[in-house]
Amino acid sequence: MTTHSTATREEWLTARRALLDAEKELTHRSDEVARLRQELPWVRIDKDYRFETDDGDASLADLFRGRSQLLIYHFMFGPEYTAGCPSCSAIADGFNGSVVHLENHDVAFTAVSLAPIAAVQAYKRRMGWTFPWASSLGSDFNYDFHVSFTEEQQRHGVIEYNFALRDIGAALEPGKGPVEHAAMTGTDVATYMRQMPGVSAFALEDGVVYHTYSAYARGVDAIWGMYPWLDRAPKGRNETGPWWRHHDRYDER
Repeated sequence: MTTHSTATREEWLTARRALLDAEKELTHRSDEVARLRQELPWVRIDKDYRFETDDGDASLADLFRGRSQLLIYHFMFGPEYTAGCPSCSAIADGFNGSVVHLENHDVAFTAVSLAPIAAVQAYKRRMGWTFPWASSLGSDFNYDFHVSFTEEQQRHGVIEYNFALRDIGAALEPGKGPVEHAAMTGTDVATYMRQMPGVSAFALEDGVVYHTYSAYARGVDAIWGMYPWLDRAPKGRNETGPWWRHHDRYDER
């Protein structure tokens, strides 16, 4: 027998209408925050970032593929990884269906990782993905956008992430950190944590690329497709820790 509160249909409707008011307030606030994002100033990109793609060498401007806007997902997949981060992979499971709609609305999309393009391509085949994905190996791109870190930065213990300095020393202590997820990428915790997730947006006007927006950490939640569903499930997210894995590895539990 359920231990949750129960009610008549009429009582449920009263409670649901009260919740609807709160949901509408959240929607309106979300619309306002989206407007504030669009009002951020643009920063001109003068550095010549280079990428490897399925079509060969590319500049940042090339990633727009003829469109005026570009969205990039900073995918945690370092040169030492044997598989992509399971969290990033769960997010990326929703990309295939969105890309065609974005591309037909003047928005290009590309995932970018520090892993070499051959590793990226092999992992895409394994996961059954078709969305564009570029390697920034050999470029400063990941480092300049604070989603990749050197061993020296890591040894120092403090990195810049999510627009603030972050002490990552505690996560590297024995018995701490995302041990299971690191193992899923074929690495140890220290190696795993030299990559971080994020999203960035760019605009292309008169041949000039501008950085317009970036978000990190929980700022990426909005594109994690399973969570809006779980937030509407009877038990919500119902989490005590990371439970997800690569979509082709659930049978290994």
